[in-house]
Amino acid sequence: MKVANAIVKHLEKEKITTVFGYPGGAVIALYDELRKSDIKHVLVRNEQSAVHYASGYARESSSVGVCIATSGPGATNLITGIATAYMDSIPIVIITGQVHSDLIGTDAFQEADITGATQPFTKHSYLLRRGEDISKVLNEAFHIASSGRPGPVLIDIPSDVFSEKVTYEPDYAIDIQGYKPTTVGHKGQIKRSLNKLKNAERPLIFAGGGVVSSDAKEELRTFAESNRLPVVCSLMGLGAFDHASELYCGLVGSHGNLLANDLFLSADVILIFGARMSNRAMHKLDELNSDVVIIHVDVDPAEISKNLSATIPVVGDAKNILDAFNAKGLQLDTSEWLKSIEKRRFDNLIDTDDNMGLVSPKRFMKHLSDQLSDSSVVVADVGQNQFWTTRNIEVIKDRKFMTSGGLGTMGYSLPASLGAKLSCPEKQVICTIGDGGIQMCLGELAVLSEQKLGVKLIIFKNSRLGMVRELQDNIYGKNRAFGVHLDFEVDFVQLGKAYGIKGYRIESDDEIENVVEALLKDDEPCIVECMVSPEYATL
Repeated sequence: MKVANAIVKHLEKEKITTVFGYPGGAVIALYDELRKSDIKHVLVRNEQSAVHYASGYARESSSVGVCIATSGPGATNLITGIATAYMDSIPIVIITGQVHSDLIGTDAFQEADITGATQPFTKHSYLLRRGEDISKVLNEAFHIASSGRPGPVLIDIPSDVFSEKVTYEPDYAIDIQGYKPTTVGHKGQIKRSLNKLKNAERPLIFAGGGVVSSDAKEELRTFAESNRLPVVCSLMGLGAFDHASELYCGLVGSHGNLLANDLFLSADVILIFGARMSNRAMHKLDELNSDVVIIHVDVDPAEISKNLSATIPVVGDAKNILDAFNAKGLQLDTSEWLKSIEKRRFDNLIDTDDNMGLVSPKRFMKHLSDQLSDSSVVVADVGQNQFWTTRNIEVIKDRKFMTSGGLGTMGYSLPASLGAKLSCPEKQVICTIGDGGIQMCLGELAVLSEQKLGVKLIIFKNSRLGMVRELQDNIYGKNRAFGVHLDFEVDFVQLGKAYGIKGYRIESDDEIENVVEALLKDDEPCIVECMVSPEYATL
């Protein structure tokens, strides 16, 4: 069979039901084979969005997302999306076309060194020069993307190689020298960790995205509840622990909750599961308890002690480590610590009575959260809307939360929410975004309408790049913001109608209840344009 046919066969073997892409001359042989298959192809409107679609699909399905682009500008448009997936450890396989093998290195039409360009932020990449290597490359690519710390893997294929005749081996034996991720924790380090916890007076669990990606939510709940341990989450860790639990204490970081940040600074033992401990998460690190014991669990040893020195490093998958912790059992008395936390819990309350006129995004998101199903998916974009969402949505029971955490990519949430909805059509999917972010991915409204996806798009319109405006105000003083004004009036409700999408505009809090009720009464695509004061703050 041809290499292009082998690729389709392997996608079917991996149980990939949907791929996202934008065709071009270098990949038409692959598209011809896709045409003959049962795999659904979604034509995105920009290649960057293709990776975001695949990200939402992967995060909702707990599988590998797949996207395709042609050579040159098609491939280079993927770069931001690939970097976004890499920073957030999302398993994606990206297939790009390349110019004819004989033309590589000649600056041929639509030639770009995509493997070189993405080398710093792919988990691995391949330039397939020989069709006979396709079985090896495909099996390795999906294995690398989904094992250990997940991440994007790129396969670049010259246009002529797609048509080479090969023997496809679906069960090609994988043996990658130097790639043997440690998933089971060292018994000695686990024992040391438990001994430190036994002696702790103010223990704290810090749950990161690794808990979510390793599907360790239940193991974390068992560990926290059986030992009465308070839990805080990183931005990517939201959803790792039920917000309705009395042990949940909020989001940590520069845009997190006061209570969560206070506990992070005052704890005497912090048990970190699957978090990079980036600068945004470690708010006011200089105020950290100098005697704190840091137990850092991560499947990627490179992340342990990179940003925060670990007292006890534990390399392994969060799910496996938590299983080991739960098997040992502890008898902790955290009653005094929890009592002190309850006294400070008022710091976690959200003030929604801001009286700035127009719509309070905090009040809107709080009311929306109260009405959502227990299995809904909420996808936030980047900017002020990201934290109006995270600080007011309750991620409870089987709800999921997604965003671009590490790279902070505007325009992520709409394509990612569509990818999530395509992965699980029966789920309620909410997308929140600002009027800056939506104008980076407007074309994807066509996919929203074309595919008849019941994603609910909430646009917070404040006519500003709000978070940058806040930074400028804080650094240079009021009324000195520059380059952040979106004063050209865009009617997003009318724009939605042009795409065949119904919509509502609300200009006061009095309208929130009725609009949310109308928004959620069916599973049709819908836009809500929330008019927000330009001066409204993030927190």
